[in-house]
Amino acid sequence: MRNVEVCPYNEKWSQMFKEEAEKINLVLGDEMINIYHIGSTSIRGLSAKPIIDIMPVVKDINKVDTYNIEMKNLGYKPKGENGIRGRRYFQKGGDQRSHHLHIYQNGSHEIKRHLAFRDYLMSHPLEMKNYGELKEKLARQFLNDIESYIKGKDVFVKEMELKALVWYEDNQNS
Repeated sequence: MRNVEVCPYNEKWSQMFKEEAEKINLVLGDEMINIYHIGSTSIRGLSAKPIIDIMPVVKDINKVDTYNIEMKNLGYKPKGENGIRGRRYFQKGGDQRSHHLHIYQNGSHEIKRHLAFRDYLMSHPLEMKNYGELKEKLARQFLNDIESYIKGKDVFVKEMELKALVWYEDNQNS
């Protein structure tokens, strides 16, 4: 069972991303187009579960499966699509997770969704504050129940994603 731990923003998260991104880049090599730090740990000032979410963007998602052994050597457990079609998902750290990889093929809508959410919260401090407070409250309420914690965020996150996508599109076109 995993406890729900939400803690204040940690300056080390950005460095942890950079270090891991270098290792992933060595494995994926020419297949990788870009790599992004996403999720709450990428947003300065936002409380988060201390798990670094990383989003590599690749040329061909199907080729990612050929790197499973190398990814295991980096400590990642391959989980296939894990509920999101067209994604390759990896976890590092077992029950004490430290990193999640969300790999998408260039052009996937999921890439825009993740970047829009991240960038929107970075540009809207009040929304970020509200999200952080919600996560802290839910973590206290559901300390030993990750599923209820996730469900508790669901409505807020979906509403925020819709706003974020509109905002992101407007900012991309201006």
